[in-house]
Amino acid sequence: MSEVYTWEPSNAAIAARYGLDPADILRFDTNTSPQAPSFAAGILGGSFDPPLNEYPDSAYGGLAAAAAAYLAAPSEEIIVGAGADELLDLAAKAFLTSGGAALLPVPTYGMYGVLTSQRGARLTAVPRRGPEEGFALDREAIIARLPDVQLVWLCDPNNPTGRSEDPATLEAILDAAARLGSQGPLILVDEAYHEFAGTSVAGWRDRYERLLVLRTLSKAFGLAGVRVGYGVAARPTIARLERVRPPGSVSTISATLGAAALARPELALANVARLVEERERLAAGLAACGWQPYPSVTNFLLVRVGDGSVAAAEAAADGLLRAGIVPRTFGPANPLRGHLRLTVRDPASDDRLLAALAALAGLPTVAGRAGQGRP
Repeated sequence: MSEVYTWEPSNAAIAARYGLDPADILRFDTNTSPQAPSFAAGILGGSFDPPLNEYPDSAYGGLAAAAAAYLAAPSEEIIVGAGADELLDLAAKAFLTSGGAALLPVPTYGMYGVLTSQRGARLTAVPRRGPEEGFALDREAIIARLPDVQLVWLCDPNNPTGRSEDPATLEAILDAAARLGSQGPLILVDEAYHEFAGTSVAGWRDRYERLLVLRTLSKAFGLAGVRVGYGVAARPTIARLERVRPPGSVSTISATLGAAALARPELALANVARLVEERERLAAGLAACGWQPYPSVTNFLLVRVGDGSVAAAEAAADGLLRAGIVPRTFGPANPLRGHLRLTVRDPASDDRLLAALAALAGLPTVAGRAGQGRP
C-alpha cells in the first residue's frame, strides 16, 4: 500500500506553527527552480492572443506546436494540460476503471497512488530494489503483474530517489506489455526531470502504442506557478486522452508563457547546468555534516539522515523547520521514512540550509567551508 498523500503546508501555516516570519521560510520540499525565466515579465506586460477577456484556444495551438517542435514530433501526437498532474489525472480517467488496478513501483511520486484511489482502482505496489542497487525497478516482478493491471506508473528519473531508470528494463517492460495486445496496460513514463537527466523514451512511441510520456515546465523551465505540462504518445492514445480532457484548463497566460519557454530551450539548459553544479556542492556540504546524500541526476537530493532511523529524520526535520527551512519528509508507511528529500536551490539558500544543519550537528564551520565551492 502507498502512504496517504497530503498537500504541503503553506508558508503561513509553517510560520505560525514555529513563530517565524512567512517571508523567512525557504522551501526545500517542492523541487522547483530557484527563479523564473527573465523573459516572463516582458510577456506578462504585453497583449495576449486571444485577449484575456476571451476563453483560451481550446486546442492550445501555439503551446502544442511549441511542444511538438521541442520534441520533434507531430502536433497530433501532443496533448497539453494544466501541469503534468492534470495529464496524470487524464490518464487515470482514460485507462483506469473502478475495480481495476494500477501498478506502482515504490517509493515514487505520491500523486500516482492518489489518482489510482480516486478512480476506485486497486494499487499493486512493487517494491524497488534497495539503495545498494540504485533503487532500481524490479523488472521481473513488474512484468509478472502486467496482465493484471490497466496502467503502470513509472517516473524517470524517479522522484524521490533521483535516479534514472535502466533503459533496458524500460524496454523489457514495454515489450512485455505490447505482447498482451489490446489487453495490455498503458505504460506511463513521467519525465518531469528529463532536462536534468538528458535521457528519454519519447522516441519509442512509434514502437509502443500504449506508451505515454509526460513532461512539465515546472522544473528545468522554472515555471511551476503557471501550471503547464505536455504529453507525447501515439495518436490512438492521444485520442483516448482527448476524450476526457476538459476545455480551457490551461489559461491563455500560461499557454503563452509555456510556448515562449519551449521556444527558448537554451535558457532551461543553462538553468540545468547551474543547478547541477550547485547540486554537487550541496551534496559535499551535506556529507560534511554527516549526512548521506545518494547520487542524483535531478534538481534534488535524497538524503539518509544520521543512522537512518525515523527518530533521526524527525529530529532533523524539526530542527530545520524551526530555522524556517522546509524539507520533504516521508510518512510512516514509506520505506524512506529515515530520509529527507532536499531541493537544490541557489547558493545563498543552500548555504542557509547547510548552516542550519551545521548548527544541529555542532559543526559551525561546515556551511562556510561548503560556501567556498567544492574542495
